[in-house]
Amino acid sequence: MSRRKKGLDISGWLILDKPVGVTSTQAVSKARWLYQAKKAGHAGTLDPLASGVLPIAFGEATKTVPFVMDGEKEYVFEVLWGVETDTDDAEGQPIATSDHRPSRDAILAALPAFRGQVTQIPPKFSALKIDGERAYDIARDGGDVMLEPRIVDVARLDLVDQPSPDRAVFEAECGKGTYVRAIARDLGRALGTRAHIVALRRTAVGTFTEEDAISLDELERLRADETGDKDIAQALLPVETALDDIPALAVNRAEAARLLNGQPVLLRGRDAPTFRGPVSVTTDGALIALGEIDRGELHPRRIFHLDRP
Repeated sequence: MSRRKKGLDISGWLILDKPVGVTSTQAVSKARWLYQAKKAGHAGTLDPLASGVLPIAFGEATKTVPFVMDGEKEYVFEVLWGVETDTDDAEGQPIATSDHRPSRDAILAALPAFRGQVTQIPPKFSALKIDGERAYDIARDGGDVMLEPRIVDVARLDLVDQPSPDRAVFEAECGKGTYVRAIARDLGRALGTRAHIVALRRTAVGTFTEEDAISLDELERLRADETGDKDIAQALLPVETALDDIPALAVNRAEAARLLNGQPVLLRGRDAPTFRGPVSVTTDGALIALGEIDRGELHPRRIFHLDRP
């Protein structure tokens, strides 16, 4: 007797507006259940304290997750001055305090040092591994967490509001591996005070933005509707949406057949691309593969099993 397959073969991107108080893993599990999907993953963890854009990949879209993970991320976050916590956010315990409150002018003067290539020590309570163990597990057990400084990219960091002397709101655009909590912590120290994040919202991940996002409540409503199977599917974006930032290359059916068999294709003719690097490959308008161009040859790296003409 054959084993019954669990879940449906659904492929596409769901851009979830994750609520506060839910882990990324819990959010993915809920979305997967709502879609009855066989396979799901996410691009870029959000802390339980954070809300906003959490891209969830179903099925074949999971093969494009690295391209989304490498994309720029945008945040809006609120900082409380005067208290530093062990987690660098409101969920942690205070470890240092200060009576000093920075002025607007002082904040603006400090920001340039936090833009561009920035050296940052990740928070102790992070998912980074130390000798195979998650840093947050070591920290929760009371162990010493020693994380190495890393260089991260902060393309933009702006002060957008100062609702009170104790609080300031910022917008940031940063690259892979940047911890916004660490920005708040280090900014507080640079300003002669202490600080931690009390609110954090991610507004964009790569090509995905808040405008693409849908809440869990709305998904549940669509699922409960009489035509829910159709409506909830319409919330999914195509797999290739995640590849908007890399070049696209169309091949004919004969070339497609070679690629699908794992064989390279020699790119000929005056219109053949001369660059090197990754491309998304289509035939008859359908995505078939992720490839790598090297010395005039197209090599298949990942094959997509999607409905094709």
